[in-house]
Amino acid sequence: MKKQAKSPLLQRSGFSTVMSSLLCIVIGLALGFLFLLALDPAGAWSLGFQRILMGGFYMKPIGIGREIAQIAPLIMTGLSVGFAFKTGLFNIGAAGQYTVGAFGALFFAIVLKMPWWVCLLASALFGAIWGAIPGILKAYLNVNEVITAIMFNWIGLYAVNTIIYGGGTGIMYDATKTKSYSLWANFPDAVIPDLGLGDLFSNKSTTIAVFLAILVAVIVWFVIDKTTFGYELKACGHNKDAARYAGINEKRNIILSMVIAGALAGFGAGLYYLSGVAEWNPQDSTALPGIGFDGISVALLASSNPIGTIFSAAFISHITTGGGFMDTNVFPPEIADVISGVVIYLCAFSLLFKNWFTKKLGRRKEETAAAASAASLGEEADTGKEDDAQ
Repeated sequence: MKKQAKSPLLQRSGFSTVMSSLLCIVIGLALGFLFLLALDPAGAWSLGFQRILMGGFYMKPIGIGREIAQIAPLIMTGLSVGFAFKTGLFNIGAAGQYTVGAFGALFFAIVLKMPWWVCLLASALFGAIWGAIPGILKAYLNVNEVITAIMFNWIGLYAVNTIIYGGGTGIMYDATKTKSYSLWANFPDAVIPDLGLGDLFSNKSTTIAVFLAILVAVIVWFVIDKTTFGYELKACGHNKDAARYAGINEKRNIILSMVIAGALAGFGAGLYYLSGVAEWNPQDSTALPGIGFDGISVALLASSNPIGTIFSAAFISHITTGGGFMDTNVFPPEIADVISGVVIYLCAFSLLFKNWFTKKLGRRKEETAAAASAASLGEEADTGKEDDAQ
């Protein structure tokens, strides 16, 4: 039995996905550089764009450690959004699930004084519960998950702020610092171990969280692409009627998809806050965590591929960290966010670029096949003439 010939690299779907993502990055960075040139042509490169490209390496090793600490939650929120995309749902509620997951992690750490791994599981559980609500409403009442997820983003944010603050006397609230209690100072057992990474990068918040996030990404990839359960979830996303006809329980799968997506987002919050990167400030947190929405960009840039999510999260973290090192005497600090936003915004066009690459490569494939067919017919004709001559 002959093995099926592999298609050329340029004609593979993965190639067009990677190329579309790279094109988004190049265009976004180019527009960002032009923006810096318009503000200050003399310092646009050395004081601005060069530092963005260098990322955490501009101030190594501390900057690298800071960059690594940001990658873990970005991977998880990207997985949360991407997993829902794969199953035909738009989980715009990752920010709310991230918020509630953060609360779960801090509650188990500060109030219940649990070890870090229990707190991490609690963050996933709280996020899963918050993600289940839009899933249930979608499955049984056909309420659009985008609308309910947006509503629950804000419900979750204000509920968490109210509980933590507790009128200034909340059990999780440190009134002297106007934030939740520091885990490093008060609950060291709740901090994710660093296994020497903190000393290596001169940043105690650089823990094994990034490796845990990568492990979860690999598990998600395996579940989606290599298991019957993942196939059923994707089948419901592609065509609910066909899935129902095949005997797949679509309502159960919709709920499970949102539960898993919520758990991933909540787990990301646990990785972030249990690493001691920051404390929760209920008075300043009047806006939803940006990492939750950055997960949409990470998922789009990776085309919802769990393995690609690792690399897209690393890129977003890299340019964001580098933007923080720009000279604020020349460029306003908000410029870093603007440039990062331009690149992130273009990630939304990755699907458009992918379709363009696919059409181009498909046309080339058809032309190659036509040429091969014509050559084959020519050879057959020549063979026929030789037989007639004999």
